[in-house]
Amino acid sequence: MQVLVTNDDGIDSPGLTVLAEAALAAGHEVAVVAPHRQYSGASAALTAQETEGQLVFVDARPPGLPEQVRAFGVKAAPGLIGFVASFGAFGFRPDLVMSGINLGANTGRATLHSGTVGAALAAASHGIRSMAVSIAAGDPQHWQTARRVTDHALAWLTSCEDPDDRVLNVNVPDVAPDRLRGIRPATLASFGAVQARVKELETGYVQLTYTGVEAEEEPGTDHYLLARGWATLTMLRAPVADDAGLTLPRVDGTQSAAAGHEGEPLVDVSAGTVMSTGADAPAGEIDEE
Repeated sequence: MQVLVTNDDGIDSPGLTVLAEAALAAGHEVAVVAPHRQYSGASAALTAQETEGQLVFVDARPPGLPEQVRAFGVKAAPGLIGFVASFGAFGFRPDLVMSGINLGANTGRATLHSGTVGAALAAASHGIRSMAVSIAAGDPQHWQTARRVTDHALAWLTSCEDPDDRVLNVNVPDVAPDRLRGIRPATLASFGAVQARVKELETGYVQLTYTGVEAEEEPGTDHYLLARGWATLTMLRAPVADDAGLTLPRVDGTQSAAAGHEGEPLVDVSAGTVMSTGADAPAGEIDEE
């Protein structure tokens, strides 16, 4: 199995090495492609620095990465890395994308904003099995615990049936291996580990403050269990249409806006501009057909 390892903390993060070593130990081929700098909070953004319409690469490696593993940085958001990887942009289409290990937890509905999770979701939306791994510390002291949990999560993910457009989101407490209580499936908490608030609002600027969120009494959620020494596993889904209960008003009193009819006049819709992924695609476009 060919594995692409990425993150949102940048190419110099030791978390990349932990994931790469876990994939190597499981017998997979590994390449590391990560942003050249931190992209925390980038979600699945498709942003990048281009030179003449081409992605800019950086000659860099995460610390301690085994020499046989190919690695380089890209001046691009992690979501874009996961996205273009599905088109073979780095020399192969990965069978699995592993994103992380993020410095800090990615729990609750706040995972929407995570670049670590965004890279995995971008790959999963194109049919690539994906996982995101985070450790609940800005300066982790127990990488061996994260590696232990990653080994179990990776074995489960590669042995289960095709997870379609889902991502396995893994959170690990920064505790010694003998203090880890175990691994539990979990639902999403109502928010997450960190919450932003408007501290000051004046003409011309807004000042934000970021604070840790106490583990509220939400038994069974990722943030609740993580705060109590458990590693958590949560399945996330890439965006899907959900029109349950959707009722639209009639347009001009004639028909429902939800009704479609063949032969109706077409309107121009801009497709925007994104990165080229190959010589067959015109500059600034991606051909997904």
